[in-house]
Amino acid sequence: MVSNPQNCDASTLYEQVANRIRSLIQEGTLRPGDRVPSVRKLHQQFSVSISTVLEAYRLLEDQGWIGARPQSGYYIKPLSNRAEPKTTVALHRDFPVEVSLAFRMSSEMRDPQNTGLGHAFPGIELLPIASLNRIANRIVREHPTALHAYNAPNGSEVLRHEVARRSIEAGCMFSSNDLVITNGATEAIHLALRAVTQPGDVVAIESPTYYGFLEILESLHLKALEITTEPKDGISLDHLEFALKHCKVAACLIVSNFSNPLGSCMSDHKKQQLVELLNQYDVPLIEDDVYGELSFSNHRPKAIKAFDTEKRVLYCASISKTLSPGLRVGWCAAGQYLVKVEQLKMAMNWTTAIVPQLTVAEFLSKGGCERHLRRIRRAYQTQILRMRQAVCDYFPIETCVTQPSGGQVLWLEFPIEFDVMKLYQVALQHRISVAPGIMFSPTGAYRNCVRLNCGLPWSTHLERAMYTLGHLCKQQLQ
Repeated sequence: MVSNPQNCDASTLYEQVANRIRSLIQEGTLRPGDRVPSVRKLHQQFSVSISTVLEAYRLLEDQGWIGARPQSGYYIKPLSNRAEPKTTVALHRDFPVEVSLAFRMSSEMRDPQNTGLGHAFPGIELLPIASLNRIANRIVREHPTALHAYNAPNGSEVLRHEVARRSIEAGCMFSSNDLVITNGATEAIHLALRAVTQPGDVVAIESPTYYGFLEILESLHLKALEITTEPKDGISLDHLEFALKHCKVAACLIVSNFSNPLGSCMSDHKKQQLVELLNQYDVPLIEDDVYGELSFSNHRPKAIKAFDTEKRVLYCASISKTLSPGLRVGWCAAGQYLVKVEQLKMAMNWTTAIVPQLTVAEFLSKGGCERHLRRIRRAYQTQILRMRQAVCDYFPIETCVTQPSGGQVLWLEFPIEFDVMKLYQVALQHRISVAPGIMFSPTGAYRNCVRLNCGLPWSTHLERAMYTLGHLCKQQLQ
């Protein structure tokens, strides 16, 4: 009970409640990402009115101690803050892509004995495995030949219908015939690039960019042109326009929402401007929207494809970051390049396995998907808050860290003299994997940066790993 409530006015009462919650935060009883007690529960525990508790929570929110999540209540915010990384600076020339180092490091990061802060994988505990398994088992029982039969090259019509229906939330108006089902978003992007480029062409990319894109570009013998990118709202349109004026750019490849590795999310206005700019120069855009469903607000950001007036955007996405990376179900809405993508899909592997397609289609259609997405969004938001707090608590004071509003990764920037490869090697000796910044640039830039995976549920083991990582960073800077 709050002390002497009978002798206090309403203002003092709500301040007392706020002070008590604040002390629990400062003492570490309530930690960043934790949900604070419900209004009704606190009303009962402190024997004060519901309006008093609400006023206390408003005060704490105004002071930056807690934040509200739609339909979820109040949560503890990070106690301290760090500066965000600076705008990236890219060189205005194209480079052949060589990713042998990234390939080797990617293999090392997959070691199951390591604490997996390197790969951007979702924690297996967060996925609807039981539901998906039940659906898949029933499909195999009822359709025993499904595992062994060819399917249409563009994929199951049932799944394409469900994907088209869900894409309305991203502002896209597809029919099922506009889509090609692929083996994950990686194949979708591979097919899209093949449809609009020839070996030796130049592709404009964000800098830093997802290293998987660099692997695809290298395999297709394409050159990468890095474009300056803002950690908050994505690729610089001024720098992109300069590149379009002075270079022969065959295509542009972008992660539109909660990008990997920066976590940036372009505004609707900027997405529209980007489409208009590329239309002006007759350059196709390949959009990867694999993180679009992972907004921490109740607002799903629009896809760039939503502003596509000339069918020049090839929209790619998948369920790998939300439902199951192992089912390998993705899709591509290729606009005016649809026939070419369908032909390339047939030539590559004819079709995508039908049982995973039907499993995903039923999960999307039965209504369980929205409930699952609300859960995984809350989990990712909590995990990013706790990882950011660990950076504030354990890493050098000079460390800059992004503040994404969705997705599952953090980008850290250390002082310019920092060597992230030294950190990478010594962290592996402590059984901790991280993703060095040089993996995300064809020019080997970002030697003082690192990407961290926040897809794993927070635990004492993960906190120990972050403590160790921070200590190793401090040792190097000393």
